[in-house]
Amino acid sequence: MLDKKSTYAEVYSSFKWDIPKTFNMGVAVCDRHAETHPDKTALIVEQANGDVQRYSFQDVKKISNKLAHLFIDCGVLEEDRVAVLLSQSLETASTHVACWKAGFISIPLFTLFGEEALEFRLSNSGARVLITDKENYAKIAPLRKKLPALEFIFIVDGQCTDTIDLYEKLTTVSDDFTPKETSSEDPALIIYTSGTTGNPKGALHAHRTIIGHVPCVEMAHEFAPQEGDLFWTPADWAWIGGLMNILMGAWYLGIPVLAYRARKFDPEAALKLMERHGVRNIFMPPTALKIMRQVENIKDRFDLNLRTITVAGEPMGEELLDWGRREFGLTLNEYYGQTECNIVVSNCACLMDVKPGSMGRPVPGHDVRIIDENAQEVERGTIGDIAVHKGDPVQLLKYWDNPEATIKKYRGDWLIMGDQGYMDEDGYIFFVGRDDDLITSAGYRIGPSEIEDCLTKHEAVALAAVVGVPDPIRTESIKAFITLRDGVEASPELENSLRDFVKDRLSPHEYPRHIEFMEQLPLTATGKIRRKDLRDGEIAKLK
Repeated sequence: MLDKKSTYAEVYSSFKWDIPKTFNMGVAVCDRHAETHPDKTALIVEQANGDVQRYSFQDVKKISNKLAHLFIDCGVLEEDRVAVLLSQSLETASTHVACWKAGFISIPLFTLFGEEALEFRLSNSGARVLITDKENYAKIAPLRKKLPALEFIFIVDGQCTDTIDLYEKLTTVSDDFTPKETSSEDPALIIYTSGTTGNPKGALHAHRTIIGHVPCVEMAHEFAPQEGDLFWTPADWAWIGGLMNILMGAWYLGIPVLAYRARKFDPEAALKLMERHGVRNIFMPPTALKIMRQVENIKDRFDLNLRTITVAGEPMGEELLDWGRREFGLTLNEYYGQTECNIVVSNCACLMDVKPGSMGRPVPGHDVRIIDENAQEVERGTIGDIAVHKGDPVQLLKYWDNPEATIKKYRGDWLIMGDQGYMDEDGYIFFVGRDDDLITSAGYRIGPSEIEDCLTKHEAVALAAVVGVPDPIRTESIKAFITLRDGVEASPELENSLRDFVKDRLSPHEYPRHIEFMEQLPLTATGKIRRKDLRDGEIAKLK
C-alpha cells in the first residue's frame, strides 16, 4: 500500500486510502493468498517441547473453513461473538479467520486472565462460543452458571465435562466454505482494553481495521514485505499489538509468522528462538527489551538475522535506542497506537532520521494532531492531547455496549487518544504521558517517561517507574520505584547517586525526591508499568 519513495514527505503526500465497500478481513489475510500461493508458509509453530509444525495459507484456509461450518452447525448467527482463550497457536489464528469469513465477531482473551477478568469479558460481550484448552477451561468451569449466553465450549486438546472435543467435531464438517460477503464497515472483532482504571472497555472494530493497520506495518518494518521476512513477537495474540500489528498485519502482506509464547519472558530463550528460525522482523514491548538488555554480548553470542525491530506500548527512550544500535546494528523503530485506534504514528529509519524520545511521524493515511480542550490544534512544541481525525479506517466502530464511553472518546472531529504529547517543528511527535500520569510539582507539568528513561541509563538500574505522590507544598513530588540489576545492592549512597544522575542530565525540578527499591514492578498483562497501582499505594499510606 505504501509507495517506496526517497523521503517521508513524498510517501505521506502520495498515499491514498482504498477502502472497498465489500471487504472481508478473513479473506484478505488468508484465502486470497491460499488461492494465489497455496503452498506458501503462513505459520511456523514451535511447541514447548521443541517440536515444530509448518502450515501453509491453504492449511489455514481449510481449518478455518471447517471451524466456520462447525460454528454455523451450532446455530451461531451473524455478529454472534466467539471468544478465543488460547496462546499463540494454529487454533487461535484459524478461529479468528473463521469468524471473520462467516460474519461472526471474534474476541481474543489472554490466558493469564483470572476468573474475574474472564467473567467480565465473556458476560459483557455475550459470547456464545469459546475455544480453549483443558488448562484454561479450569478457570471457566466455575463460571458456567454465571454465563447463560455461553452455549458451546470447544477444547483443542481433548474434552472436559460439558465441553466439546474440537478436533473430533472437525472430522464431521467440510473444508469447503464460501465466505460471507461482508461490508468493510461490518463488525469483526472486539478487543478489550487493559482496564487499568475501572472495568475494561470492548473496542469493536470493523473488517476495514486491517487495512488501517497495514501502512504502519509496512513503514515500521521498513517497507515490508521483503524477501525472507519472518515476523515474531513475544506479545500475546490476545492484544492488538500481537494480533494485528504482527499476525494479521503480516498475513495481509503474505508474510509468514512464527508462533511461540513462553509462560514467562526469558530473554536468552527469545534470542535462541530467533536464531533457530532466522526471524527477520520482531515487535517487542520496551519492558521486554529492557530485560533483554541485561543479556551480555548479544552480538557475539547469537547469530541473528534480524532486519527490523519495532517497539510500542510504552516510550522506548534514548537508552534503548542506543543499545539496539550497539547490539543488533539496527535502529529500533518505535511506533504508537492504542486498542481503539492503533498504530497511527511511526518511525522508519530507512526513510527518515529517528529522533531520540520521539514516537515518529504520522503514518501515511492518518491525520494525527496535538489539540487543546477546545479541539483546536496547538502550536508546535506545545503540550496537548494527541488526537486522530474522525473517519480513520483503523478507528473503532464504538465501545461494545457502552455508548457513553464512545461519546467521551471524541472531541469535535477528533478521537482523543488519552495521551499528552507535543509535535516539534519537523512533525515528530513526542509522548509526554497518559492524562492521569502527568505529575504537577511546584507549578511544573512533568511527564514520567523522560525521568524513567534517564534513570535506566544508570548502570545500576534495570527498570524504573516514576509517579507523583501527594506533597503539601509542591502539590506532588516525584517518586521513583527502582528495580536493580543483578548483583547491585540498594543503599543510601545509591539513592543519592540516582538523584544526582537525574539532576545533572535533566533538570533540578525533575529529580526524584523519593526513591524506593523493589524486587519487581507491577505490570499490566501487556507488560506496561501500572503506575496507578504505585500511586494508589502511596495514597493509601497517608490514610
